[in-house]
Formats: sequence, structure tokens, C-alpha cells
Amino acid sequence: MTDPLIPAVLSFRDNGTPFSPLYDDIYHSAVGALEQAHYVFLRGNALPERWHGRRVFTVLETGFGMGINFLVTWAAWRADPARCERLHFVSTEKHPFALADLRRAYAAILSDPAIAALADTLASEWPMLVPGMHRLEFDDGRVVLTLVFGDAQQSLPNLRLRADAFYLDGFAPAKNPELWTPAVFKSLARLAGEGATFATYSSAGDIKRALTQAGFEYRKVDGFGWKRAMLVGHFAPRWRVRRHEPPVALGPLAPGERHAMVIGAGLAGCALTERLAARGWRVTLLERHASVAQDASGNPAGVFHPMISRDDSVASRVTRAGFLYALRRWAALERLGHAPKRGGPGLLQIAENEDEARAMSEAIAALRYPPEFVTPVSADEAQKLAGTPLARGGWFFPHGGWIDPASLCAAQCAAAGDLLERRFGVDVARIEHSGDQWTVFDTAGEPLARAPVLVVASAHEAPRLAGLRHAPTRSIRGQLTLLPPGAAPSLALPVIGEGYAIPLPDGVTLTGATYELDDAETSLRPAGHLENIERVAHMLPAFARSAAHLDPTDHADAAAVTGRVAFRCVTSDRMPMIGNIADETLAARDAERLRGAWPLDLPRAPGLYSAFAYGSRGLVWAALGAELIASQIEGEPWPLERDLAEDIDPARFLLRALRQGSVVG
Repeated sequence: MTDPLIPAVLSFRDNGTPFSPLYDDIYHSAVGALEQAHYVFLRGNALPERWHGRRVFTVLETGFGMGINFLVTWAAWRADPARCERLHFVSTEKHPFALADLRRAYAAILSDPAIAALADTLASEWPMLVPGMHRLEFDDGRVVLTLVFGDAQQSLPNLRLRADAFYLDGFAPAKNPELWTPAVFKSLARLAGEGATFATYSSAGDIKRALTQAGFEYRKVDGFGWKRAMLVGHFAPRWRVRRHEPPVALGPLAPGERHAMVIGAGLAGCALTERLAARGWRVTLLERHASVAQDASGNPAGVFHPMISRDDSVASRVTRAGFLYALRRWAALERLGHAPKRGGPGLLQIAENEDEARAMSEAIAALRYPPEFVTPVSADEAQKLAGTPLARGGWFFPHGGWIDPASLCAAQCAAAGDLLERRFGVDVARIEHSGDQWTVFDTAGEPLARAPVLVVASAHEAPRLAGLRHAPTRSIRGQLTLLPPGAAPSLALPVIGEGYAIPLPDGVTLTGATYELDDAETSLRPAGHLENIERVAHMLPAFARSAAHLDPTDHADAAAVTGRVAFRCVTSDRMPMIGNIADETLAARDAERLRGAWPLDLPRAPGLYSAFAYGSRGLVWAALGAELIASQIEGEPWPLERDLAEDIDPARFLLRALRQGSVVG
């Protein structure tokens, strides 16, 4: 039975039905679909002329449909020698097409070979139909499509971007009145950049009134084809009513000043290096070790998978977004010839008991996750997938698996190419801000590097370096166990649950990891190996029989069992610290006024960002965190909903302290 507390987040199209009744209204005829997109949305927004000379230009569309407007805009951008450097296209869609339906729709209406080729490229990158934001990149990352699967009324207020042009796509207000409410237009006004334009093929009176009330000026012009009139206009409010302006790029920065320093060459820092270099930034990567991924990121392998919860919690939503984005980034690295070392696709999560198995099965059904994302499996089905008997069933992630973190870090640094300056084997002691520059100093007080942007990605050291008093972090000791070939049953894929077992290519099985709070012991403990083996044995009975002869507490057997100790950094709420760091000194001086503040109210340290406290989820959080920070620096649309970005904001603990009145100026 479906849990009544879980909403039906998305309403998907029926498989085999390329058009819904709503879309019949727009594409009632194959003839003119492309021409309509050109006439209404490009010409109505004075494109491509308005993006000339721009570094970033952002289009926000209400109603992606099959993406005709995006395809036409993309084709126009490609054909324009004066195009902007980066084109962002953000679009909401409550009823996303299934991939098979999308391909059939394209086959039915696209006759232009150039557009058909772009449509095929889009279809090849079409995301899984799960709720949230999906960021797709084309043309070497210079065209970025951010799809928001969900209701526009709920998703538009949760976007963080500065729109230069609005494509108000949709249908007659009588057919979908929820899309044309004053609240929706107020959301658009909060996202509008200076002089932002709009176009819509509807000219209904309700729309005119809503546009005017939201601060847009409109004029009626001749329509296209069967539409006798349409509306175009721009954002021109008579007075400022916005509490916060849309995001802008850090700066202004001259081309030669596009230089950032990143402290820490683990998963967080290397992902940042790649994402900044992809935007043309020079990156100085500072690391106390001689090479990348030497601390917690240096484990021989790590598992990656989304997190499933009955209520689709914040952690589940952030992890899902990070997982899906990481898969895209890793695939892009492989296409560039920088493939990280990883296992084949597929990962099994074993339920702790039958009640959990049943609850998760119900949650997967209620949230309408497609089978390519996750599917429940019985004990027998799980055994067939794993190739060995299992204690219980659970759920299977077809695109989960394991990866070598050090090889991923190396691949990301390789992708940065000549834009990366490695400063390894240096100890960063402190940082200092002067003018518009940050300077990093070593333990002898000598400057190591200077740049307008600094990202602290050094795990346990990050709060101290950034001077954060409101960053409750703890250290968790994690000991891994490596079992030699033949000591454990052969596994076809990683199995996780109470512990985890990862079959590595050389026949070694990786198990772990212990979870010991504030324990600084670096040496391996026989008791830790035994704990790892016993926890895995609860999931895999054959594992218990095969590993029974190995007693890590016996000196004779200890040599056969090796491992590694690493220390994870976690916050008190177990969420990472990603984003622009708050200026805690200024906030303390204005503590009384900020008692009722929201995240966007807080003063921020210009050019200072953090990416740390990833705990055991660095593989699924690092790439998305890096993209979020790079987007904040560039003033680009954020790749994550605003409420989720606030849940990982490094200023969230300061904000709580301000609200509680415990910050003294």
C-alpha cells in the first residue's frame, strides 16, 4: 500500500504515447513547430543579438515539452559567430517524456537535418525520470541545459539564477491555470536580470495583468501561424520590491585575473580544479602531501550510490542529485581520455531486516523511481545478481558501483591540463584577505600563492584556515580490511548494508569500514578487521564460512589481512559544507538585526568558498559541490535547488546561532 505521506512528485507520460492532450495544443501540426520556436521565442526575445559580447547568457523556460525551443536556440547559438561564451538554458517540466516517447516524437516532427542531429544528441543524454534538477552539458560545456523535473509552481521559487530571457511556454490559461498564477510571475520577477526580456504566444488578459503586477512591460505583436497575436516585453519594475537580487559573477575580473586557489587535493579539491578549469580558470592546487588523494580520498576503492528514504529527505535529495551529476562528469572524463579506474555497473544494498526491505520497496514505488535508477529485489533475485547467497533481499542500483578515488582525482587534474599549477608538499598555515586578493601563507610565514578566489577543501583543517567558529565538525576513524584472494566468496558486484564488500580486480575483497568518533589512532587494529568481517558476514552467509579461518587477532593470520586507516570529517548534521563562506565577524557586529535572517541575508566573505565535511559520501557529493561553487563564482544558474543549497551552506550553523541569539558582537 502506498504511504499517504509521500506525494506523487512527478506525473510521467504513459509509455508508448508520444503526445499528451496538453501537447497536442502546441504541436497540433508537425509543420511550423521549428518556425514557431524561431518566431515566438528567439525573435520575441531579440536573439541572437542580445547575447552578443556576453560571457554568460541565461534563458529560463516554463515547460520544456520535447525541447523544441531549446534545440532551436542551441542551433542559433552554434550558427552565430558572435555568440556568448556560455549559454545556460533552464527549463521546468512537470510531465517529462520517457526516452522512447521522446525519440518517437522527434521522428514525427523533425525534418531539418541539423535540428534532428541536435535532437539525437539531446536524447542520448536524456536523464532518468526522477525528481529534481538535471544538468546536461553540450559543446564542451559551453551549452548547459538544466532540466527541472517537477511542478513549476514549486520549482520556480526554488531556483537561483539571473535570467536574461524568458520563454513563457505553456498553454491557454483555461487549460492549465496553475501555470499562470500571479505567484508564478512573482517568482519570475525574482529571477529576472536587468532588462530581461520575455515572449509568449498567449495574449490572454489574465497573463497581461499578471505580467504588469510582477513588474514586466508588454506589448502585443502579430502572432505566428494559427496564433493571431502574442506578447513580448521586458522586466521594468517601477520600484524595487525584491529582498535579494539574482546572483552575479564575482568581480569584475579581467581575463588574466581568472585565477583561483584550492587548498586540498582530495576528492573535493580535485573536483573543484576540474570544474573551474573547464570554465577557463587558472587553478593553483595546494596540498601538503606529494600527490593527490593521500588522506581519506586515498582508499583503494569506494562505493557510490544514491540514498533512498521513505520521506525523500534532504540527504536523499542531495545524494540523488550528486550521484546523477557525478555519473555525467565521470562519463565526460572518459570521453576526454581521462578514465578513472572503476568497476562495472551495479550495486546491491541489503536490507537490515524484512521490515526495512518492505518499507524501502514501498518508498521506491511511491516515489515512482524508474528501474534504471533503483529497483527492489528479493533474496533470490539478489543472490543471482551477487553470485552468492545473501541473508535478505534489498534494492539494486543499476548505475551504482565502485571507483578508485585516487584515479578519479588524477583524471580530474589531467583534464585541467595547463590551467592547473600543482603546489604539492606545502603546509598551509593561514590565509589573509587584502583588497580583492586572498593570500595563502606557509608555516614559515611566507606567501605561497595569491588570487581573488580561494576554496578551502582541506577537510579537518578547513574550519581553522577559514576562521569558522560556527562549524561543528568531528573526526571519524575508519579502518578498512583487505582480504586476500580466496579468503572470501567471489562477488559479481559490490554489496553494501551493515558493512560493505567490494570485489577488486586482483581478487582482493575490500570490506569496512569501522566508524569510531574522535579516535586518532593511525595504526591498524586486529579488532577493527574482525568487526569488518563480522558485519559483512551478517549480509553474506557464505562470506562468514569462507572467512572463518581468518582470525586477525592471531599473529599467524594477521599477515594475510591488510588494511588502511583514514579519518572522515563530518558535521553534526552529517551534511557537507559547500558554498560561499559567511563573514562571521561582520555578522557578529550586526547580530541583533540578523536574528531573523535567511541565508541570503548574511554577509559573505568575497571570493572565499569551502568544500569539506563530505564524510563517507565524497564520491557522490564532490562533483556537484564543485559545480555549485563554480556556478556561484561565475554568477551562473545553480545546479541545485535553493533549499538544498541552504542545507549544505557553510553558513547554516552561524545562521542557527544568530536565530538563537547566541552570537555576541
